[in-house]
Amino acid sequence: MMKVEEKLFQNRYRVDADRPHIRIKNESVCNDGCVSRACVVCCPAGCWSFEEGKIGLITDGCLECGTCRVVCDTHGNVDWNYPRAGFGILFKFG
Repeated sequence: MMKVEEKLFQNRYRVDADRPHIRIKNESVCNDGCVSRACVVCCPAGCWSFEEGKIGLITDGCLECGTCRVVCDTHGNVDWNYPRAGFGILFKFG
């Protein structure tokens, strides 16, 4: 049986360095005002991290599921949009 990680590895991602499709509106809100860090726990692609007291976001490999904006409990501190045409996740199957 193939693991989820192995299937995700088969997808490709075209990075839009000029305009990332997710950004944190105010990092201090995440670092100081958020207790649950739900984005870190819930992101299936592992784009979010919390290390040394700071939230981190790397959009490379994002599955564009929108989970981070839904679970954000800091009052919509995640600015999430679909990537521009031709960028983002390229699913191998589907």
